[in-house]
Amino acid sequence: MSVYSISKKEWAESLIRVITDYTIYAPVENGDNADYRLMTDSTVKDISYDCVIPVLPLKAFFFPIKENVGQEPTTQKRIILGVRNCDLIALKLLDAVYLDDEFLDIHYETRRTNTVLIGNDCQAIKETCHCTTYGLEPYPEENMDITISPAGELLYLTVSTLKGEELLSGMAPKGLRGVEGLPESVYTKRSAIRNLLEKQNKDLPDLEETKAALLNTTDEFWGEYAAKCVSCGACSVICPTCHCFLLIDREKFEKVKNWDACQYPAFEKVAAGEDPLKKLNKRLKNRYECKYIHKPGMFDVLACTGCGRCIDACIGKIDKNQIIIAACKKD
Repeated sequence: MSVYSISKKEWAESLIRVITDYTIYAPVENGDNADYRLMTDSTVKDISYDCVIPVLPLKAFFFPIKENVGQEPTTQKRIILGVRNCDLIALKLLDAVYLDDEFLDIHYETRRTNTVLIGNDCQAIKETCHCTTYGLEPYPEENMDITISPAGELLYLTVSTLKGEELLSGMAPKGLRGVEGLPESVYTKRSAIRNLLEKQNKDLPDLEETKAALLNTTDEFWGEYAAKCVSCGACSVICPTCHCFLLIDREKFEKVKNWDACQYPAFEKVAAGEDPLKKLNKRLKNRYECKYIHKPGMFDVLACTGCGRCIDACIGKIDKNQIIIAACKKD
C-alpha cells in the first residue's frame, strides 16, 4: 500500500479536475447529521471529513431503492467518498448475495466495477455506534480503494488497490507527496475513537453472547418490544446489510425491483394465505435472528456491523442494543 499526504484545498482542486469523468458523492454536514450529496465544482469545498457516519447507507448506491432490472446496467463511473468501515464491511454480505456466480445481479456487479470507494477514518461517533463490539475498527479495513485519514489541514491517503492508484494518477493532484507511513497523530486519533466506542458500549454483549441469548428467547419476550413497533420497516431499509426486495411486473415488459422489509405485514405471506410472520412479535424476532444467526450462518459474514442507524431511525424508539442486553440477562 502507498501512502500520500495532501492539503484539503489541493485535494478539493483535484476532485474538481475529474468531476466531468466521475459522478462524485461525498458527505456534507447537516446539523448534527451528515448526508451524501452529489458534488459540483462549487460544493466540493463543503465535503466533511470529520462528521459522524452519513445517514444514508452505502448499499443505496449499489442496490437502489427502485430500479427497472429490464434495462441495461448503467456504466457511469463514480467516486463515493467518506465511507465508514461499518458500511464497507457490510458490502461483504451484499457481494455474497448479488455477486454469486449462479445468481449474478449484473446491475449490482456493474455498479461495483465502476465505483471507486474512498473510505474515511471515523473522527466522531454517535451514541448508537457500536462497531467495535463486533470486532470492527473505526477506520476502513477492507473493500475500499483509498482511505482518507484527516490530520488537521492535511489528508493522508492510503491507496489499497490498482483502481485507487489509477484514480490518483488521473487526478494528477498538485501537492501530493509520498510519505513512508501515517503520522502518529492518526494512530492516536484511531485509538481515541476506539476507546470511546468501547467505553460507550461496555455493557453490550459480543456476537457469540448475542447469538446464544437470541436462540433462547420466547415469543413473550419479543411481544414486549413488538408493542412499540409500527411495522414501518425503517430499521430494515436503513440497515447497510438488509437486501430483501420485491420484483414487480408492469406494463411494457417492465420488471421493477423494490426494497422490501421483513417488518412489513405480509412479508412472508404466500399464495395459499399462510403467513409464518403474521404476528408482529415473530417478525421482530425474525429480524434479529436473521442478523445474528441466519445470515452469518449462511454466508460467514457479519449481518450487523454496529452502525446504529436502525436505533436512530426507529419511530417506536426501540433500541436494538437494549433488547440484546435484556436477552442476555434473561438467558
